[in-house]
Amino acid sequence: MWVRLSVVNEQIGDPYLATISIVVPVYKGEATIAKVVSELEKFTKPSTTKTGVGYVVSEVLLVNDSGPDGSAKIIEQLAKSFEWVRPVWLSRNFGQHAATLAGMSSSTADWIVTIDEDGQHDPSQIANLLDRAIEANSQLVYAKFTGGARHSRWRNVFSSSAKWLYTKFLSPQDGEFFSSFRLMSGEIGRSVGAYAGSGVYLDVALTWVVDKSVTCEILPRAEYPRQTGFTFKRLLSHFLRLVLSSGTRPLRLVSLIGFSSFIFGALYAAYVLYGRVVNGELVAGWTTVVIIVSTTSGAILLSLGILAEYLGVVVRNAIGRPLYLIRSNPNNDVLTRARNSKNSR
Repeated sequence: MWVRLSVVNEQIGDPYLATISIVVPVYKGEATIAKVVSELEKFTKPSTTKTGVGYVVSEVLLVNDSGPDGSAKIIEQLAKSFEWVRPVWLSRNFGQHAATLAGMSSSTADWIVTIDEDGQHDPSQIANLLDRAIEANSQLVYAKFTGGARHSRWRNVFSSSAKWLYTKFLSPQDGEFFSSFRLMSGEIGRSVGAYAGSGVYLDVALTWVVDKSVTCEILPRAEYPRQTGFTFKRLLSHFLRLVLSSGTRPLRLVSLIGFSSFIFGALYAAYVLYGRVVNGELVAGWTTVVIIVSTTSGAILLSLGILAEYLGVVVRNAIGRPLYLIRSNPNNDVLTRARNSKNSR
């Protein structure tokens, strides 16, 4: 699509300029978001990639995910200072993926780039992502950090383990590429933002509609000093969403667990009967019973837990629970105006 438009525009003497929407989900970004915006400012003027592709950042969407700090006021100030900054206000905290989807669906440019508010994603690398997309004829490009992202060791280990489990047991395609620093076609991004349901994992949803995704190796850099919003609980929630978004493979795992337990029980029963009839051996009961009960009950509870999570996803979608809800500026909504009016009397 991009190549066709470029050729047509060059023929009429009007080279195509790729417009880019930057989507930044903000949670506890009070100390860092202004620095991120200041880095993006120089790219709001037309620039050229290494391969000669013209591009410009036409808008920066700061999605306020209702964090406990003063991010909302910083976002409001930035929107007043820069006309290309567009705030997106969520009614409550919905999480990083939902906030990113809200920003994607609100974008207007040809391309969408998603970055974090902590400063670890270098805006100067956006041009490389765009070059890679055109070179590989792909509508989705993930940044692949050389040597890995500069997070804490426990977070990197957890992230690597989750991606390994996903690619080996749930989906053999794309899982190891997943990154929050990504470039995608605006058409694809807005479509996914519109139809994605509650509890969906953003990157899995993108694999449903993209023909292929590619990676672009870039150098990592350290985050800005700040209080991170990624606790172990939030990372575990991300992993669970990744598992449930992968389709019916976990349900097949439930069947495999049940079948394996049945085969183990049958083989052990045959072993016990053989020893009793042929050799006259008496199998000690207490230890055997404890082992079998513990193993089978654990398998049953694991299976029930997976089924319950799937049922929860179905119920949330059936009752119409929204993935996110965009509201007006919380610093100037009807409740704030009413409160200010009351205090002024």
